[in-house]
Amino acid sequence: MGAARAVGCLIVLLMAIFGSAHAQQPDHDETATDQTPTMFPHPEDTWWWVSGQANFIFQTHPGFPALYSGTNSFHSYYEKATSRLLTLYLGARLNSSTAILVDVEETGGRGLSDALGLAGFTNLDVVRNPTLGAQPYLARAMFHHVFSLSDEKVSALRTPLSLFTEMPVRRLEVRFGKFGTADFFDLNTAGSDSHSQFMNWTIDNNGAFDYAADTRGYTVGAIADYEDRSWGLRFGEMLMPTVANGIDLQWNLRRARAENVEFELRKNFLPGKAGVMRVLGYSNVANMGIYRVQNQQYLDGLVPVPEITNHPLQTTRKYGFGLNFEQLLAKNFTVFGRFGWNNGKTESYAYTEVDQTVEAGLALDGAQWNRKFDKAGVVFVSNGIARDHQFYLHHGGLGFLLGDGNLNYGRETIFESYYNLHVWKGIFAGVDLQHINNPGYNRDRGPVLVPGFRMHVEL
Repeated sequence: MGAARAVGCLIVLLMAIFGSAHAQQPDHDETATDQTPTMFPHPEDTWWWVSGQANFIFQTHPGFPALYSGTNSFHSYYEKATSRLLTLYLGARLNSSTAILVDVEETGGRGLSDALGLAGFTNLDVVRNPTLGAQPYLARAMFHHVFSLSDEKVSALRTPLSLFTEMPVRRLEVRFGKFGTADFFDLNTAGSDSHSQFMNWTIDNNGAFDYAADTRGYTVGAIADYEDRSWGLRFGEMLMPTVANGIDLQWNLRRARAENVEFELRKNFLPGKAGVMRVLGYSNVANMGIYRVQNQQYLDGLVPVPEITNHPLQTTRKYGFGLNFEQLLAKNFTVFGRFGWNNGKTESYAYTEVDQTVEAGLALDGAQWNRKFDKAGVVFVSNGIARDHQFYLHHGGLGFLLGDGNLNYGRETIFESYYNLHVWKGIFAGVDLQHINNPGYNRDRGPVLVPGFRMHVEL
């Protein structure tokens, strides 16, 4: 309760500092169409798109109680770390229904404990393999085409991922190339953007969604997205990495692939209040180890500790589903949440080590206190792993993120709150606070408090 009280008090304090509460509320429809301010204008009538962003996150934590530490433990001593993420967005609209989009990124700095020791890691911007270096790389390169299925049009906001200012009400959007699976699946307007909202991996994304991605978070594939006035249905076929948390993708679809399907229903679940419900299902096929088999090798005395990669080349399957909702309670005030589950038998492979997750939070729009581009939020998430996964870590097994050398299992629970302040034009500054209980699912370690600061520039 102390952590929850601290998180709530931080939100109240920051609202009092940065804005006058109870200011007159603007109409919700007006704020919903406001473009995020940028340093430079982006005309709506050009065939081209050029923009950029820079995101810097500083985090630290004091020393915390730990009976022991292992190879992949979150460090129990004081540490601090700063990450940066720079992106150049380029695009060309070939005609009224076709566009090509290309993004180049550069990452640098590091995360706390090199992004090890937590299932819900504290900084989504951190690359999970710090040995990759800071050279620029191609993040996205995709073809986007819209098939019109109705004459009626609706206005659309131009973004780096879609260059059209209007769309058919009924349409089929097709994309193929290189992109992030999380660019289009499991989106939540209250909790999906580490540049202006929460920072934790299992808050901005569904932790149990082991979505196809290399270690930088990108894959190659195709997505078909049917959209109607009040609902949408999307399907994606993507490549998986050759090894867990690997940078190289497996191009042989018989050996590895990922299928994702998501249904989205946009409806007023409360009278006069907009709401969205999304149902997600996914299936991954890859060269994944099976926890029970590797645990049995250990029990049979064949290995000193269980090792999830100690198996011949094989094809195994991980599958799961997720629920994702957001509901407007009042003007500029949204409740949101997620639930996720996967079978937990095969190794955590592409995103993080979570087999079940539940999340609930509140998001506030700064128009509530006369700061329409400010944002604030508070959220709670609880992550868990399956019994075979617990046994594996308890007996000294290592995942690509976790491994204390022992495990006294308890669910990893995280409270996070943030305030994002619009400073001037495209410059934003944010503060963040995370309280993590049972880091890495271990009752013998923690809790740990992680404050953070973010500077973000939209060009």
